[in-house]
Amino acid sequence: MLDGMERRSPLILTTKTDRAFRKRYFARLWEEATESVVGSIALPGLDETAALHVHDLRGTAVTIPSEAGCSPQPIATITGHSLKTVTMILNRYLARTRALADQANFNWENSPRTEFASHLQTANPTPKASKGKTYI
Repeated sequence: MLDGMERRSPLILTTKTDRAFRKRYFARLWEEATESVVGSIALPGLDETAALHVHDLRGTAVTIPSEAGCSPQPIATITGHSLKTVTMILNRYLARTRALADQANFNWENSPRTEFASHLQTANPTPKASKGKTYI
C-alpha cells in the first residue's frame, strides 16, 4: 500500500508540514478519529459505555492471531513484543470463551502428538493379574 503512495518524507506518519508525529499530536488525532467513528462502545453486561484507547489497538493486534490459533512466540515475532508482554496483553484482552475452549480441546484431541495418549484411553483394557493369593 505504501509503495503506491507519493513519498514526501522518510517517515510514515507525518504532520501536514511533513514533521514527525509527536505523542501529543497522535493522541489528539486518535481521540478525534475514535470519537467520529465509534465514540464510546456499549459492551454486553456493562451498564456504562467503554472508551477506546490507543493501547486497545495493541490488544487487538495480539488477540486476533491468538484467536486464530497462534501461540505467543509467533505473535511476539509479528508484533515485536517480548513474550512477557504478549502474555500480559493476552491476559488483559483475550476473553476466555467457550469457543476458545472448544478449539483447544479439538486441537488436543486431533494432534498427532496426543495420538498415543488417546489410544491408551480408548483401547480395551486388559485384565490385570491379581496380586497375592488366589482363592478358588
